[in-house]
Amino acid sequence: MRLTVYSDYAIRLLLYLGLKQGGLATIQDISKAYGISRNHLMKITHRLGRAGFVETVRGRGGGIRLSKSALQSTLGDLVRETEDDFQLVECFDAETSTCVIRDKCYVQPIMAEALAAYMAVLDRYTLGEVIAAHRRGLHSLMAILLPEVVEASAIGTAQAVGEAQPVQIRPSSTA
Repeated sequence: MRLTVYSDYAIRLLLYLGLKQGGLATIQDISKAYGISRNHLMKITHRLGRAGFVETVRGRGGGIRLSKSALQSTLGDLVRETEDDFQLVECFDAETSTCVIRDKCYVQPIMAEALAAYMAVLDRYTLGEVIAAHRRGLHSLMAILLPEVVEASAIGTAQAVGEAQPVQIRPSSTA
């Protein structure tokens, strides 16, 4: 299964907000950091706000931030919110399927099992765990997305922009 650009951008937006540790960010900040369309981010932010992943603060000095409850959400929760079509093959939809062997085919249940396994893996990781892993091990990610934070910290320039080291993420024990 391939995620849509919409889901990809939603994940990136939430990672950015998570790295801000409760601080406010603007759509413009995120757009500039990733080099992606403000219009797309506005639509995504609106949907994520309705779903409770982000909080918006209106007015001068306002912006968006990651909601506290979003940290407990899994990547699977996010993907279910942002993806509209989980039909890996045309025959998944009994009402529109034109496949003449649909009722006798052994491929459809295999594809359904594969989709369930895919989502089960995403359900093992919370956004909080993924964000924490980025904060622990990837100073270079912060140097790319939040250079002002890296410059203001005590991290040396060489360390801040050095090669990223792999970080083990432990799946949530609650899933």
